[in-house]
Amino acid sequence: MPTLILVRHGRSTANTSGVLAGRTPGIALDERGTAQAAALPARLAQVPLAAAVTSPLQRCRQTLRPLLDARPGLPSHIDDRINECDYGDWSGRKLAELSGEPLMEVVQRHPSAAAFPGGESMRAMQARAADAVHDWNARIEAAHGPDATYLMCSHGDIIKALVAEALGLHLDLFQRISVEPCSVTAIRYTRLRPFLVRLGDTGDFGGLLPPPDATGAGDGGEAAVGGGAGAP
Repeated sequence: MPTLILVRHGRSTANTSGVLAGRTPGIALDERGTAQAAALPARLAQVPLAAAVTSPLQRCRQTLRPLLDARPGLPSHIDDRINECDYGDWSGRKLAELSGEPLMEVVQRHPSAAAFPGGESMRAMQARAADAVHDWNARIEAAHGPDATYLMCSHGDIIKALVAEALGLHLDLFQRISVEPCSVTAIRYTRLRPFLVRLGDTGDFGGLLPPPDATGAGDGGEAAVGGGAGAP
């Protein structure tokens, strides 16, 4: 079965302003995110790709654009099933404000029971994304053979949920996974089991430094809902 390369979108204006963007329209890459996207073709230059699939949101399409420009023959597709989690009434709100909501503790400690008001549950988010991957695995293998590689550009919580699914981890453990903006995660699927061969690879070790303040993931054990802004 194929190998899937998961790319989280580059750093966005919402990431740096501490907003949970969700599906709010008009959220673009910031200056650093644009540079991250521009560097992606060189990072993947040695990897043959059968297709590229993206979330419909602007920040993902912007991240993928330099790669598509560098490979004009690469088939590209939009799949709503790898869209950002629908955070419903939480969308567009400051993460600092949301940290006081009782639901945030459920999101952190028991995400399989979390459902966002006016939005979707985290279980539904994982299920639709996993369905998309398994459908695309079959489609890519049928068209290009079992050794093909393809790419999906999506969002932090989606990628974390897919990694958990590939590793056989309960969704309640997915907040232990971290993927920075424009990081590359790779999962090789086989007939019997998937293999995680890369996780959150940016080629930059700045993310290993202690956080500069007490607002990021890692300081008090809380995960950055939506994925966080990455290394400073």
